[in-house]
Amino acid sequence: MRSTPDVRFLDRSTPPHIATLILLAGMSAMVMNMFLPSLRNMAEDFQTDYGTMNLSVGLYLGISAVLQVIIGPLSDKLGRRPVLLGGLFIFLLATIGCILATNATMFLFFRMCQATVAVAMVLSRATVRDMFAQDKAASMIGYVTMGMALVPMVAPMIGGLLDELFGWRANFWAFLLLGAMTLWLAWADQGETAQQSGKTLPEQFREYPELLCSPRFWGYSLSAAFCSGAFFAYLGGGSFVGEVVFGMSPFWVGVYFGAPAVGYFFGNMLTGLIAQRAGVNRLILIGSLINAGGMLLSLSLFLIGQGTALSFFGLMVFVGLGNGLVIPNATAGMLSVRPHLAGSASGLGGAIMIGGGGALSVLAGKLLTPETGALPLLYIMAATSVAAVTAILVVYRRERRLARQARAHS
Repeated sequence: MRSTPDVRFLDRSTPPHIATLILLAGMSAMVMNMFLPSLRNMAEDFQTDYGTMNLSVGLYLGISAVLQVIIGPLSDKLGRRPVLLGGLFIFLLATIGCILATNATMFLFFRMCQATVAVAMVLSRATVRDMFAQDKAASMIGYVTMGMALVPMVAPMIGGLLDELFGWRANFWAFLLLGAMTLWLAWADQGETAQQSGKTLPEQFREYPELLCSPRFWGYSLSAAFCSGAFFAYLGGGSFVGEVVFGMSPFWVGVYFGAPAVGYFFGNMLTGLIAQRAGVNRLILIGSLINAGGMLLSLSLFLIGQGTALSFFGLMVFVGLGNGLVIPNATAGMLSVRPHLAGSASGLGGAIMIGGGGALSVLAGKLLTPETGALPLLYIMAATSVAAVTAILVVYRRERRLARQARAHS
């Protein structure tokens, strides 16, 4: 589908409405960060340490990365709709397990099972690429991933408030209710958009080397992975910095924690408005520079002893703004490398991004102590931000070399 598709809301014989795709992306984002202000209270309830409970971030992201490698080819073969509905149903069962968990091990197991909600993130993007060409897809993905910005703005604050009023399990009751509503919406509105591949599932997986051998795919996926790496490290260490380093309550950690989402919202809005005119590469480079600039400034303030809670969380807005420009454009770029493998590319690219993010979140959680303050986290975030700039510059260099070669042969 490349002409403007005929879409009717709550009619599953047509492609899904943009509102459904936004809500799917938002659901995936909410599950990732809403409960983070509760980590210290959860550790006390399960009589374990903060580092153990922080594994609920890293293990979740790691399983999510593995699942995304599977989700892509599976949806290319079976279709977007059945894979999406199945993943959301398993997520609901896992959420019940989290609520009923009596110890940290049981909770972490069901938390890993919750990662099946990754279908909402992967397939909302792949569905857009099914419906539109590259630059238009970048614009539409920008609007879709605004759902991943709006929700994290308020989710940690609501999560912290629910914790203070009813305890940490209230967050997971909220996941259960909202997940059930999302499943119903997907069932009612998610029309099939994937073209039948006609290949067996093993044949689908054997097409991964076609993507892995593409320098363009690696350039786009690494720029997204490194840029988002700063955010995922923040997920693993931001609540520790707020609660332990600055002594904030869960509610106020939730309020401040949503700072990157403010920037992410505006970055996605800009992508939606100008991606078709500016092109994906330019916006990826601008976003990477904004992300790196914010992190280097924050690190500099802490190194000279001027870092505060306001500077730490406030400058995270630049991380969000940079990611809002980079992720939808890099996603559209990697999905356009081989359009017939859009689902596989979405899954593989997401796995690279989320898998790296999971490792960084665990690393941040392990390195942070009351004695180190915020510095280990800021070093990690600054390094990954600079790496994102390098990745997109490599794409620029390659495209210019190919353009020169084309002119030489003409």
